[in-house]
Amino acid sequence: MSRSLFLLLSLGWAVPGFGAEPTQKIPRFSVENMDRAVLPGADFFRYAAGTWLRNNPVPDDKSRWSGFEELQERNWQLIQGILEDCAEGRAGKGKPAAQVGAMYTSAMDTNRLEKLGFKPIQAELKKISRLRSAESLFSYLAGLHLNDVNAVFGAFAMPDQKDSSVYTFYINQGGLGLPDRDYYFGDAFAEQRAAYVEHISKMLVLLGDDAEAAATQAATILALETELARVSKTRVELRDPIANYHKMTVAALVEETGGLSWPSYLAGLGLKRLPELIVRQPEYFAAVATLLRERPLDEWKTYLRWHVLSDCASFLHSEVEAESFRFYGTVLRGQPSQEPRWQRAAKVVDGTIGEALGQIYVGRYFPPAAKQRMDELIGNLRAVFRDRLQNLAWMTDTTRQKALAKFDRFTQKIGHPDTFLDYSKIRIRPDDYLGNVQRATLFEVKRQLARIGEAVDPTEWHMTPQTVNAYFNPMQNEIVFPAGILQPPFFDVEMDDAVNYGAIGVVIGHEITHGYDDQGRKYDADGNLNEWWTEEDAQAFEARAKKVVDQYNGYEALPGLHVNGELTLGENIADLGGTSIAYEALQRALTKDPSKRKSIDGLTPEQRFFVSLAQLWRVNWREAELRRRITVDPHSPAQFRAIGPHVNMREFFEAFEIGSGAPLWRAPEVRANIW
Repeated sequence: MSRSLFLLLSLGWAVPGFGAEPTQKIPRFSVENMDRAVLPGADFFRYAAGTWLRNNPVPDDKSRWSGFEELQERNWQLIQGILEDCAEGRAGKGKPAAQVGAMYTSAMDTNRLEKLGFKPIQAELKKISRLRSAESLFSYLAGLHLNDVNAVFGAFAMPDQKDSSVYTFYINQGGLGLPDRDYYFGDAFAEQRAAYVEHISKMLVLLGDDAEAAATQAATILALETELARVSKTRVELRDPIANYHKMTVAALVEETGGLSWPSYLAGLGLKRLPELIVRQPEYFAAVATLLRERPLDEWKTYLRWHVLSDCASFLHSEVEAESFRFYGTVLRGQPSQEPRWQRAAKVVDGTIGEALGQIYVGRYFPPAAKQRMDELIGNLRAVFRDRLQNLAWMTDTTRQKALAKFDRFTQKIGHPDTFLDYSKIRIRPDDYLGNVQRATLFEVKRQLARIGEAVDPTEWHMTPQTVNAYFNPMQNEIVFPAGILQPPFFDVEMDDAVNYGAIGVVIGHEITHGYDDQGRKYDADGNLNEWWTEEDAQAFEARAKKVVDQYNGYEALPGLHVNGELTLGENIADLGGTSIAYEALQRALTKDPSKRKSIDGLTPEQRFFVSLAQLWRVNWREAELRRRITVDPHSPAQFRAIGPHVNMREFFEAFEIGSGAPLWRAPEVRANIW
């Protein structure tokens, strides 16, 4: 889950009169998913979900298939009904429904896209061709960044990490066409690099270049991106918020980068009077300045031309869209075929005017009672975690009091924002797909930039209501659960407490624990980066976290390919904490009502808790996607999330009578125990 539920039975079902009944079944917990021929102490993942694994190969239009994807697929089918109703005028009156309908219609009008060809991007390509100096090129980047084009570096507004009450401006390394800097070096991704050059060449030929010129330009683009990758930090290095926080004035940034025309760039963003900004990687920008001076202007123009084409490919005609998918979908992720057109369109609507869609989604599929029950469940988990903070043997009272102060300030959001974003100023036409996307993107980027220097809005959401996910926001010290995830298998009113605490309980606990993972712990009660731990307690924490790193480093996803325990540390700590506190919350619930302490389907409540959690992370992978995730994803692959927390808990071994001779056994002295 990102940083990165409860539901009435009607949630997640199609409502009569609205759209079509989803074809994807409800992905709830089931003992039929288990393979009881497998000993739980030998391979608990297959014991809990082995039958499901055999019976659920990855569909052709997916790069992995899991319980998470099962819910997402059903949810997209609910959204499809909304989109079609909006397009046909059946979703009622009002601007949100009209805008959603027009955006969806423009995405589905493939006949018009075929007629337009590359016309929607020609004006931008002409701007690039007219650039006459490195200075004008650098200033031109502002326009691309206003349209969220991935070029050279990233720029965005968010709360100041050391003064989280106010929005500020950040710049960040970026501009790569491959998934990560590591793809540009060594033998592990040599085939992908060669395929990338081939892909660029094919795309440029489709654009109208001759084959020889396209091949030359593709090699140039790879070479330039390789230089950007070389000076980029690794994913592990990017996790440290303190090491990636450098506040400076614009004048200081100009000096640090050898006179780059930052005032001109910032003016292009509408930030003429910006007093200071956060430079996340100063070394990267110093290197970019050198590259801008030393590499020929034509190379940079070739690079920008490519990134405009690549970023817009999904909104153009079928030939270029298909080639883009062939590389980014099939080559990099192993996915044989694209998702259906309606689903691709739905994701674009969600990503551009998502709260307009969410307003309709919530009205259909999220009853107020869901929020009330979620508040109760979160309260149960909070009580356990607070008790843990009060009684941790390894933490001194000095740090403990500050940890408790932070915990008492922690808040929660459930379902959807009280007030939805108003997109009425965006012009959305049923015949202008890329134009709609660009205008919606420009609206959102400008909305965020306009807030720089202003007080942070504590009511803002960073996921749409229909999103199947949840998150912890360290700068607002809050956990957030959109309506989309408040469905089986995460919470199911047909299931017993053990199953629900093993799913929703662990998810709640996971997000709470993020406030105290290896990076979340660096933020204080006000959401500011601040060293509030004593040195003694920080060292005690890091010694315990090291056990988690070592554990996950030992998991082998593919022959020779291991999980990166440092990259995934925050999520692994959150999984461990979430599982431990959810288990204790279940025990409290069973003590409160002893009638619930009974076996079901031959499993005790304790056994059902651990099986429920393992089934939540059931997954089948395509190899290319698994390799990509190991490189870029701060979450461990789901098959290791399904067992990683368990084997650190004495209660797991006791529940299944697993002894020291079992393959999954971990001796008490190597088990991780933090929160």
